[in-house]
Amino acid sequence: MYNILICDDEKDIVNALKIYLSDENYTTFTAYNGKQALDIIRSNEIHLALMDIMMPQMDGIEALSAIREEYNIPVILLSAKSEDTDKILGLNMGADDYITKPFNPVELQARVKSRLRRYTKLGGKVLDDGKITIGGITLDDKTKNVTCDGEEVNLTPTEFEILRLLMHNPGRVFSPKEIYAKVWNDAPYGAENTVVVHIRHLREKLEINPAEPRYLKVVWGHGYKMENGK
Repeated sequence: MYNILICDDEKDIVNALKIYLSDENYTTFTAYNGKQALDIIRSNEIHLALMDIMMPQMDGIEALSAIREEYNIPVILLSAKSEDTDKILGLNMGADDYITKPFNPVELQARVKSRLRRYTKLGGKVLDDGKITIGGITLDDKTKNVTCDGEEVNLTPTEFEILRLLMHNPGRVFSPKEIYAKVWNDAPYGAENTVVVHIRHLREKLEINPAEPRYLKVVWGHGYKMENGK
């Protein structure tokens, strides 16, 4: 049983989302602004949050920033088509995905299920002890921990998945579309910007000098690959 937080200032949308998610037997919590959302997350075990961007008192971007200071739960932003700038800002702040209003119920259910599956299991190929080390980076698939030069690194679920994909395939170049398709499990529309943002976050967290990365290399015109840091 998963606990899903729905946060939107429009009650009709909240009610619709509750109906869409009821088919999957999730337990839903509701909030109508970012402050209420934070209170719920801090007092309940929430596994995923659906967060509207435009809200009174505290908007979705502010709430997302506060969530990322304390939690790594998947956050899916809810946005209108006119909010493209806010979508990019949200990804920069650590959002895992976004869904554009009006919603397609089937797409909504699929995205929520995909984010939850990757957050709790992450699946795929795992080494016998669940660990893989490249240079100074160690990723533990069982505990979902990552360390760099012996220091624990706090990654979002999406960042973890991207790093996991690259570390399990060292030296292989993945295009942004390939990364998006494998990590987001979705058609790669808008993949370039979304993946670029997450790669930048990973570099900021893992590289001594993000402008001259040792591990997360770009192959211009082709994509990204993982190297051993030498």
